[in-house]
Amino acid sequence: MSKIVSAIASLAILAACGQSAPPAQPADGSDATAPASEAAGQVLNVYSARHYDSDKVLYAKFEEETGIKVNVRESGAPELLETMKAEGADSPADVIIVSDAGALYRFQLEGFTQAVKSDVLEAAIPAQLREADGHWFGLAKRARVIVYDPQLLPAEEVDTYADLAEDRLKGELCVRSSTNIYNLSLLSEMIGRNGSEAAEAWAKGVASNFARPPEGGDTAQIEAVAAGQCAAAIVNHYYWLRLATGTTEERLTAAKTSVSFPDQDTTGTHINVTGAAVSSTSKSPELAVQFIEFLTTPEGQALLTSETKEFPVVAGAAAPEGIDLLPAFKQSDYPLTELGAKQAEAQAIFDRAGWN
Repeated sequence: MSKIVSAIASLAILAACGQSAPPAQPADGSDATAPASEAAGQVLNVYSARHYDSDKVLYAKFEEETGIKVNVRESGAPELLETMKAEGADSPADVIIVSDAGALYRFQLEGFTQAVKSDVLEAAIPAQLREADGHWFGLAKRARVIVYDPQLLPAEEVDTYADLAEDRLKGELCVRSSTNIYNLSLLSEMIGRNGSEAAEAWAKGVASNFARPPEGGDTAQIEAVAAGQCAAAIVNHYYWLRLATGTTEERLTAAKTSVSFPDQDTTGTHINVTGAAVSSTSKSPELAVQFIEFLTTPEGQALLTSETKEFPVVAGAAAPEGIDLLPAFKQSDYPLTELGAKQAEAQAIFDRAGWN
């Protein structure tokens, strides 16, 4: 039986892209042109798909502790990848930070990551959450959950992913596009666990239950459930948690819904990561590793997750505010390194299923 968290009581108490990536900018907003002394090796260029104020604090803390200047280029993961393709071997990127192991796989596949060895990272990050040869490392964790309206659905009808393909949910589901990496990775795990035929049957069943064509991001799906446009949706946990700990209006939206962590009696809930890689073009890979190691410190983990509401990956690291609104849960142990290789098959299945 899935562990289901009802937000209503708790909340009563508590009342992503441009066409191309902009030039890398110093984390403090100063002139991007580095002095010659910095250009000699004490500058770190971070290509990041994240866009949080807490990350600016993180970069500033790293600069303060190490004296290494951090320049940041922010854009969506697809745009960053296209930028690096255009830059080729001359790309100044040292560190790549993107969400989802499937996205990290794309950078690795294009040859833009390099294998690195770090005893610190291997000790801090569980093997499931990092690439075996050190091409990338998971730094913050997320779960793909089901948000539902408890007034319309009993908890037991949404305690597995398989439930979402059942005929009883006809016209009741809201989802985002199949091209979104979160959905591709979820289906990739299903392909790996259950085979292509079963994965396609699931995708077709879910698509037949849509309340509307796929549109918007994960937050939009939660808002649609709260507004009565659908009874359930597939989202990453932190989108719900941001609403549940946000403004009064956002908390009221979350309070109309509950959260299910699927498949607690079997394989566990699908998880993924925000992760980092050392660029294959980096002129200072040792500085890049040092920076990623900093992200596994208590301070680094807190800054990575405080605003995003993801789960820390390092044992003992402090969890972000509001995490107690969610239950402890069993997570899938499926190797994240296998998700990327099944992306193309997952997209083909979605296309055949009519999940646009």
